[in-house]
Amino acid sequence: MTHENEVARRARREFLRAAGTMGLGSLLSARAVTALAAQSVTLPVANGDRPLAQYPQKRPLILQTSRPPQLETPFEVFDAGVLTPNDAFFVRYHLAGIPTEIDPDTFRISVKGKVNTSLQFSLADLRKLDPIEYVAVNQCSGNSRAFSTPRVAGGQLGNGGMGNAKWRGVALRTVLDMAGIQAGARQVRFDGLDVPVLPTTPDFAKALDLDHAADGEVMLAYSMNDADLPMLNGYPVRLIVPGYFGTYWVKHLNEITVLDSVLDNFWMTSAYRVPDNPCACVPAGTAPKKTVPISRFPVRSFITNVKEGAIVKAGHPLMVRGIAFDGGYGIRAVDVSIDGGQTWRATRLGKDLGKYSFRQWQTALSLSRGAHTIQVRAINNIGQSQPLEASWNPAGYMRHVVETTHVMAA
Repeated sequence: MTHENEVARRARREFLRAAGTMGLGSLLSARAVTALAAQSVTLPVANGDRPLAQYPQKRPLILQTSRPPQLETPFEVFDAGVLTPNDAFFVRYHLAGIPTEIDPDTFRISVKGKVNTSLQFSLADLRKLDPIEYVAVNQCSGNSRAFSTPRVAGGQLGNGGMGNAKWRGVALRTVLDMAGIQAGARQVRFDGLDVPVLPTTPDFAKALDLDHAADGEVMLAYSMNDADLPMLNGYPVRLIVPGYFGTYWVKHLNEITVLDSVLDNFWMTSAYRVPDNPCACVPAGTAPKKTVPISRFPVRSFITNVKEGAIVKAGHPLMVRGIAFDGGYGIRAVDVSIDGGQTWRATRLGKDLGKYSFRQWQTALSLSRGAHTIQVRAINNIGQSQPLEASWNPAGYMRHVVETTHVMAA
């Protein structure tokens, strides 16, 4: 066993002890979490004050809600390295009945439905199969929702509802092939161990078209950054759908069902839908006439080392760096502008960790005295970039804009 895996297992035991001592309700109560909040942060949005809270296996993270837990990664984490540490990775649940104790020896994933042979896989079984591994961004559909103008309902996330990790596991296609897909199969449904608290709340389950599910990249991941997944990030196995928003990345995955129809549940037909047009947008304050399920990320890029409102030294080289990513084409270039987008200058890209990963970039600027805006845009390998003005939709999904940082050179 590696040192990192031993650390992860020890941390998981601590999580289970905390859960067993306090009980599920106590662990997730607002009172308990507030007691853990040592300080707060202020996001650069209206009503941006947020407490920091520390959950088991996590460093202090930005608390959005406590039941179910929604924890945002402090943005400075993204400047520390291209991979987001497991203890800093954001957390997003839909249902409050989340598991706090899972025995890896008795855990099973079932594969059933329109298959030739229904199967069950233990964690040990999965680890015996040929593994795949890649680096990929997981991003919440509502990442950056708090910047929507006019504001919209939902968790008011800043820019920290995302993370980049190295995932290792088994291609979903491998287990589907072992089960054998029957003729007429159309989609694959995924369900996890989290459950509703109220009987009227729909259970959380997602689906992918069969061709997508069996593309060889969709993964049953049991490792995250060379360690076991944290409990709050889906231990022991979660679905990885690279390039797609996190709503599809089902945590604590325990049921895979091949369907001969299209899944018709709340989480596919009502929730997580965007306007059916190229920008996934409508005029602010209006409703779309037609929607489609949310899918791939648009292009995004950020400055990570210079904060909004920072005071920098005039006339001296200012190293500006950040990250960029998209939904799976890969980043070709990152440019910055200091004149409102009239002209752009190229930056130097960091190591390419794969088409689904953050791509780091950096450049040196020299700013004269006074107020400045620094803007950053990324261009992917098929020429897509970001608009200068943010679009809008009623759910605050898929923010997609040239990000601007205001600084003062003195």
